[in-house]
Amino acid sequence: MPIFNRARRSLVLASISAALLVTAATGAAAARLKIEGLDVVTHHGVRHFTVEVADTEASRDRGLMFRKSLEAARGMLFDFHTPQPVAFWMKNTLIPLDLLFIDADGRVISIARNAVPLSEAQIPSGGDIVEVLELRGGRAAEIGVETGDLVRPRIARH
Repeated sequence: MPIFNRARRSLVLASISAALLVTAATGAAAARLKIEGLDVVTHHGVRHFTVEVADTEASRDRGLMFRKSLEAARGMLFDFHTPQPVAFWMKNTLIPLDLLFIDADGRVISIARNAVPLSEAQIPSGGDIVEVLELRGGRAAEIGVETGDLVRPRIARH
């Protein structure tokens, strides 16, 4: 019986260690992203956001996966650098998100509202975009974002 307990204890400790490593890696990855301010200009006014910028393939692949919450004035901006059609999914994303697909002029060309957590369904951009802004699910409706609205950086990125 003691050998079984020792083996079980080792397995539990290994599982806890693995979970801590994943948590640390998630935090470290988020800590390496640039943080910028941006404004969303709607017919209701200007809303200020602080966003993490995912501008590499690795950071775009990771996105907001495994996050358990997102503050109202926070988000993630995916920068693709050149206009192109894209599609997103919610695999490993634990919270609902609104996705604003933004063209080269900074205009919102489409919005995916309340994307379903953990879904592997494709969410297409609906045209060539340069950036995608992810906000907490429902936030786009709260601030009145519509297609044609403007998303602009507070400091020039390009």
